Amino acid sequence: MSYAVDFETVSTVGLESSPHAAALAGLRANEARYFKNKYGHVFTVDPADKAEEPVAWVTRILEEERGIVISARPLEATAFQVENIRMAYVFYEDGLSINVMYTVDDGGKRAVGFKLSDGMEVPAELGDFKFARQKSKLAGTIRGSYFVIKKEH
Repeated sequence: MSYAVDFETVSTVGLESSPHAAALAGLRANEARYFKNKYGHVFTVDPADKAEEPVAWVTRILEEERGIVISARPLEATAFQVENIRMAYVFYEDGLSINVMYTVDDGGKRAVGFKLSDGMEVPAELGDFKFARQKSKLAGTIRGSYFVIKKEH
């Protein structure tokens, strides 16, 4: 069942099996607030087993671009387009959030972003990345990193 993420009242719906459920819910709400405020988009997620296409797209990009295979189980995912940017998000059981920002126009910005929930360890498969910190009222301390997508996807 689809869930429209509420950033006014943060809920762990769909994320209960994560040891970092509250922090991951805050991270998800932080993303929902951003897209609502910037684009007027309602951030809606589906269980990962019902959102196979965005999970597969993100998984394929990670593998083809950097040889990265995420070991954690995906819990939720979403894919949407705002203006000329195709977006996909996958939220993982270990507290990790991965997003793909893919500008549809040639020559536009294309990147994969990683965000770690407050309190989680850096997954071994992302150990080579440097993570910057930012504070969020909804998510506590978010550690984030990214890489630029070089191929067509």
